[in-house]
Amino acid sequence: MKHAKQTPKPTAAPELPPEVRPGQSIELLKELHILTRDGKLNQDSRRKLKQVYHLYNFIEPLLKDVRAEKGTVSLVDHGAGKSYLGFILYDLFFKGLEDGSHIYGIETREELVSKSAELAARLGFGGMSFLPLSVAESTTSDKLPETIDIVTALHACNTATDDAIDFALKKKAKHMVLVPCCQAEVASVLRKNKGKDLGRSALTEIWRHPIHTREFGSQITNVMRCLQLEAHGYQVTVTELVGWEHSMKNELIVATYKNLPRRRPTERLQEVMAELGLDEMKQRFYTPVTAD
Repeated sequence: MKHAKQTPKPTAAPELPPEVRPGQSIELLKELHILTRDGKLNQDSRRKLKQVYHLYNFIEPLLKDVRAEKGTVSLVDHGAGKSYLGFILYDLFFKGLEDGSHIYGIETREELVSKSAELAARLGFGGMSFLPLSVAESTTSDKLPETIDIVTALHACNTATDDAIDFALKKKAKHMVLVPCCQAEVASVLRKNKGKDLGRSALTEIWRHPIHTREFGSQITNVMRCLQLEAHGYQVTVTELVGWEHSMKNELIVATYKNLPRRRPTERLQEVMAELGLDEMKQRFYTPVTAD
């Protein structure tokens, strides 16, 4: 007696890790090396995904705020690199929208811009654009709208964060999300003026030693950035992005335009620069000509 051939059972799709949210693009998570090719998460990827979600929790309310007000939202991500942040934001928030909302990734390395554009096309992420520009160049580029709702700059090195702030101010951004990195400019000015400043005030002991010059320079840079934003009418919140065990470049600055009083932060910023011998930085940390 012949036995009927048994039909092989269909192979079940691999079960996704519980960290992956419903509707997320599995292809994208694999391209970003969050998921392995067989859909698994290793320990490093699990930590990376947790950080991404943590950052998304800061940005999602800002996206909802703008969209509720305007019906659409535009976001520029400066120093986008492989556009890791932009792709995750698009996948989690923008993907289902059909209202003209758009993400622009700004990155100087053309090969990364090309790869990001190819990936967006392959995934059908039509509301994403990528431009091979520096942050400063993007401020005057006609390839971007005259106004932008949200500006992000994560680990934008040294003065690129200040260029992103300048971009956001000129584009009248309602929200900024900044994670500064490698602030060396202010430290170099402190170092240059150290000799003549040491006898002027006991406070100069704070940056007398080279390692303190570097660390204090980084700290005071972000303090002045916050005062500058407040002097332009923004409400500023400073917090940790992730735990210190993950990254030392960890300070998250979130600014929202509220048209707040400008005089006091303007005066404070000028006083800080004068006290620390940083008057030559006034052009970098510019404030409105008139405050209140």
